[in-house]
Amino acid sequence: MKHGSFKVIRIAACLFLAFAAVSSSFGDEVTTQLESHILESFNGDSDYTWKLEASKFATKTDDLEYPQMAYVAAWPTVVFGNNRNGDDIKSLGINGRFDRRGYNWIDVYAVKGGNGDDKDDPQEIPVPGRAQIFDMWVWGSNLNYYIEVYVRDHNGIVHSLRLGDIAFTGWKNLRVNVPSYISQSKRILPSYAGLKFVKFRIWTQPVERVGNFYIYFKQFKVLTDVFESLFDGNDLANQDYVQELWDNASN
Repeated sequence: MKHGSFKVIRIAACLFLAFAAVSSSFGDEVTTQLESHILESFNGDSDYTWKLEASKFATKTDDLEYPQMAYVAAWPTVVFGNNRNGDDIKSLGINGRFDRRGYNWIDVYAVKGGNGDDKDDPQEIPVPGRAQIFDMWVWGSNLNYYIEVYVRDHNGIVHSLRLGDIAFTGWKNLRVNVPSYISQSKRILPSYAGLKFVKFRIWTQPVERVGNFYIYFKQFKVLTDVFESLFDGNDLANQDYVQELWDNASN
């Protein structure tokens, strides 16, 4: 074989090794492990108590103050079937009423514990992994309203995501993609920096009636990437593990 042929083989081998190294590095960056997690079932038995707060034109009477909230025996049949004698399945029902049309809103947020104390501070719910999609089953009565999801990133910035319009009848699965501009990682270790769910907001539109309406929520979920690259010493990026090490360390 001529000397030139050996040279060609060596060049080809070098190119292959270089490509393999780049491919390996690139593959590590795009590796994903997607999992679906239920953040709240709205079955009335979670670690959180849910609260409502509305804008200033919410109706107040001598007997009632709107919006009202209750856990009711209702659910999307496509998910849980028709068997009403089975498990004790419930959904979060919201009964709203405003004195005038406009951009009225109702916030739905969680507080920790189940004592029902109105003075409890809102509890932001940690979102595992790096969130890709939020979705929730919503019952609507063809009202021209829409729902937003509010999340907080590791910099403390709150982002609003439009979950969807509720101008439909019956149950529908609403979903929204989490845009890439919302930061869920840091340059320094630990790089993981997950989101926190803050609240839902239901918006009415000026063209739609607001005299009396009902909306139901069921099974708020997230599709999230839980993959984390391992490296030599990756356990030292775990704050709980580091705290344990230092608590047991000697001077």
